[in-house]
Amino acid sequence: MSFFEIEGGHLLSGSITPQGAKNEALEVISAVLLTEEEVRFRNVPEILDVKNLIELLRRMGVSVQRMGKGEYSFRAEKLDTRFIEGDEFVRICATLRGSVMVAGPLLARLGQVYFPKPGGDKIGRRRLDTHLQGLMQLGAALDYESSRKAYYLYLPAGKSLTGKYMLLDEASVTGTANILMAASLAKGRTVIYNAACEPYVQQLSKLLVRMGAKIEGIGSNLLTVEGVDRLRGADHTILPDMIEVGSFIGMAAMNSSPLTIRNVSHADLGIIPESFRRLGVKVEQRGDDLFVPEQESYVIESFLDGSIMTIADAPWPGLTPDLLSVMLVVATQCRGSVLIHQKMFESRLFFVDRLIDMGAQIILCDPHRAVVIGHDHKFRLRAGRMLSPDIRAGIALLIAAMSAKGTSVIGNIEQIDRGYEDIETRLNALGARITRREE
Repeated sequence: MSFFEIEGGHLLSGSITPQGAKNEALEVISAVLLTEEEVRFRNVPEILDVKNLIELLRRMGVSVQRMGKGEYSFRAEKLDTRFIEGDEFVRICATLRGSVMVAGPLLARLGQVYFPKPGGDKIGRRRLDTHLQGLMQLGAALDYESSRKAYYLYLPAGKSLTGKYMLLDEASVTGTANILMAASLAKGRTVIYNAACEPYVQQLSKLLVRMGAKIEGIGSNLLTVEGVDRLRGADHTILPDMIEVGSFIGMAAMNSSPLTIRNVSHADLGIIPESFRRLGVKVEQRGDDLFVPEQESYVIESFLDGSIMTIADAPWPGLTPDLLSVMLVVATQCRGSVLIHQKMFESRLFFVDRLIDMGAQIILCDPHRAVVIGHDHKFRLRAGRMLSPDIRAGIALLIAAMSAKGTSVIGNIEQIDRGYEDIETRLNALGARITRREE
């Protein structure tokens, strides 16, 4: 087990470039299972979740070549069906969040797939209903094997995936992606209404189109897919990670430090910069870079009627829930009050207890809402010992520790490694003092 020692209070300066988008990478890399031809990727984030998915694909028989940092070639010409149907496959998938994305492609390619509830962050329930119901509407049958603790999706004898109109019960990003990949090789037309339209899904759709899929409505919540008989190889470049971009904005604000974030793909950030501006953080666009200047004070806006500002997550183009933990930490040093409303996951705000121990003024109203009263940088947080409960809370606690007085210790940093590549080296280059140690 590894942990970070963080000596807080050091100003940051310079520039940093975000890694490739984790959530996009998990989707598009899974799509290689849809074709026997070579698919190449650039800007792949070499983080734990992505590395684990790539290793799973290797075990499944996919040929994987690493041509350079962030550059990979995949060829799923011959799949190891014995492994894919075995207990070891189910066991690995149950520990790996990214494994959820192989279900749709494997069902389309092999006509069957075991689908255990995947591992990952402990942030509350993550339903599989949208995935399962969507694939069933395309023609799959569903059983549950209690001995394996896994669902079994399969095509009945003589049946094939067949397009259908469907209205999703929620705009699930991964659910939309799974259905989209399976529908690409289904017979006929599939219409997906209430589809997620995040940049991750748009990028997957664009890759599938380059592979020969026929998809209309990309970027909207109504996707139409005309199934094709086969898909071919393609090249794809993964977007910069918008969650890293937001994390770096928050890091600069918490440490009152000037920071340039380079090559952010500004058009794909949505309302992230504006959401930080509501907390009083100046964010300047300079071409495709963002510059966060040093500020003495960050004043939280109020709504036009004078009521307390509320920052809440919402499906795209709303604010991604993955940044609420970072924004909550930033608010602890702003001037004013804000209500943080995390709608999607009921356990994601429980990390605020650690911030309260560090001296933050936070009222946890319920599992979904917290009121933050900012210190306006007049009271520095105290150093503390804590554990990272999930990826996003982990980076939020790291940001808090970087601004705190004294030396903090964060354990269970494997959670942070799942989403942030070589994070301590990159932040130390800006002036942070973070040391990785082994227990």
